[in-house]
Amino acid sequence: MSTPRYDVVAIGNAIVDILAQTDDAFIAAEGMAKGSMQLMFSPEDADALYAKMGPGMEASGGSAANTVAAIAAMGGRCGFIGQVADDQLGDVFGHDIRAAGVDFATATRSGEPTTARCLIFVTPDGQRTMNTFLGASQFLPEAALDRDLIADAAILYLEGYLWDPEEPRAAMRAAIEVARKAGRKVAFTLSDTFCISRHGDDFRKLIADGLIDILFANEAELAALTGTQDFEAALAQVAAKVPTLVVTRGADGACAVQAGTRADVAAEPIDRVVDTTGAGDLFAAGFLHGQAQGRDLTQSLRLGAICAAEIIGHVGARPIVDMKALVTQKLAR
Repeated sequence: MSTPRYDVVAIGNAIVDILAQTDDAFIAAEGMAKGSMQLMFSPEDADALYAKMGPGMEASGGSAANTVAAIAAMGGRCGFIGQVADDQLGDVFGHDIRAAGVDFATATRSGEPTTARCLIFVTPDGQRTMNTFLGASQFLPEAALDRDLIADAAILYLEGYLWDPEEPRAAMRAAIEVARKAGRKVAFTLSDTFCISRHGDDFRKLIADGLIDILFANEAELAALTGTQDFEAALAQVAAKVPTLVVTRGADGACAVQAGTRADVAAEPIDRVVDTTGAGDLFAAGFLHGQAQGRDLTQSLRLGAICAAEIIGHVGARPIVDMKALVTQKLAR
């Protein structure tokens, strides 16, 4: 097995986020579940909700894309595979992820639908409620996979959000096969409880078949995956089936179990929670970067907590500080 050129290559939704501040009354009036992600199935619905948004900001997003952008900001070598359309938002996404230092060469898709967008409403408590029109991202074909890129990455990172549409699901299954044949690790994030409600059986089979080396979940997702609200029981159940299980616990920090060894870390203190968009994505970035560097379980978790704290202190899901300097400073304490 050759030494990989890349630390992490991710496959995920290529999305441009549009963020705006709002209040709880608006969330309730629109019938949204606060703090969740819901899919929008027509561009007309997305346009109608967009028209109701207050002043907003555009920022390239997508869960797995956020993760590799943050790893690159820490000095990691990353690639991304995701589908955009040949339109303005597609150009924005491509520019931003390449500018972040991530290799991205997936060919654009002509015609409808447009590049994916996520309308994110941030309430005063920092909670984000996401409404996603997947657009072109749900048409990522297996033929778009760069197999050499996947085989040349120490870790292939897959996003549960992209499991909904048929084409990307088939592409990710093919990517898993490429990575495993090359002797690489496969990491998977469950993404959201709604993903588990739709595809829990698929996710549980991936785990049972030994295709996942690193699994990311939060407490709610772990409960949904196992069917139990008993955290310790759920943790033990899944940890017995995957080599590395990582669970984020919000203000209570995070824990991981790797080959029977458990580590727990506290959440990093911050002055104020501004926007939780991307917190899980950035936690995954820190953890994966730590693992790619050969750090131990506790250090990798700590890196995740540092990255998550940075992102929830401002609006948007991409870092706005020098991440290399930040992690060096924080880890030295």
